[in-house]
Amino acid sequence: MSEPLVQVRDLKVHFPVKGGLLGRTRGTVRAVDGVSFEVARGETLGLVGESGCGKSTLGRAVLRLLDPTSGSIRVAGRELTGLSQRELRPLRRQMQLVFQDPYASLNPRMTVGDILAEPFAIHGLAKGKAREDEVLALLDAMGLPREARQRYPHEFSGGQRQRIGIARAIALRPDLVVADEPISALDVSIQAQIVNLLVDLQRQRGLTYVFIAHDLKIVEYVSTRVAVMYLGRIVEVAPSRSLYAGPRHPYTQALLSAVPVPDPERPSARLLLPGEPPSPLSPPAGCAFHPRCPHAMERCRRESPPLYPLGGGHAAACFLAEGESRNVQDGAAVSASGGGAGVLAQPSSPG
Repeated sequence: MSEPLVQVRDLKVHFPVKGGLLGRTRGTVRAVDGVSFEVARGETLGLVGESGCGKSTLGRAVLRLLDPTSGSIRVAGRELTGLSQRELRPLRRQMQLVFQDPYASLNPRMTVGDILAEPFAIHGLAKGKAREDEVLALLDAMGLPREARQRYPHEFSGGQRQRIGIARAIALRPDLVVADEPISALDVSIQAQIVNLLVDLQRQRGLTYVFIAHDLKIVEYVSTRVAVMYLGRIVEVAPSRSLYAGPRHPYTQALLSAVPVPDPERPSARLLLPGEPPSPLSPPAGCAFHPRCPHAMERCRRESPPLYPLGGGHAAACFLAEGESRNVQDGAAVSASGGGAGVLAQPSSPG
């Protein structure tokens, strides 16, 4: 089995909060608080969760655009934590970011041709006529006219600007692309076009995506696996079909119940959570979700649950899944020893 392209272990990104006349540290925002995951080559890992849960911070930390507080980040077998900016520079070709706002991420003083040529200039690649050919090939791949290279970002629509941002991201043929809510700033009529473009580029170029979004239906469509974040931690991760068909964590169940169903005859099964997400400046003890969880137990207030493996690549950080996880592991052990097939009944969702 080949090594995953991305390996993240116990990653933490904390931001000190300073105040007062002396600028003393008054607290710490735990934006990402002990996250571990892997992304195989050629797959798409979707990251979902409420605003402020740490999705974008996690994506930028993986690319070392933010310095992690602790933990390990390995991309293509290379440890990124601890590397200086000079040491990171040649690795930037392997890792790129598609920004949420295509207007703010493009230099308004540069033509599209200069914007797309800039990555080659920075890394000293494809000079002269070869560089111009690369720019034209990128415009062709984005479905933009070649004369667009002489125009400025403000002369394009939002969808066209996002195509330019995507073209810049894939210019150096990276292995990993972090797409940070790439469609949330676009009209609904354009979103499907951009998503299909990303899927086509992945198929053609063998790209690996970390896809951050709020639209759960879009995430289901593009993702191989989905990780659900809550208050800086991953609370559930599973193959896309498994997660949407049978979410195990109460937060994931509530999140998916909010997805509109285009069927007026189908009764609504919306699960409403009380309260608001706690502040990452002062997260609750134990399970961070317990103040809003309808199944919270006394244990949840004292202990933070690990990600329990549930079989088939599915894992959930909930004590309700502990017994199911034990059965899965016992069944796997029996099967491995030749004592039985280890076949389990399909588990039901907690609650």
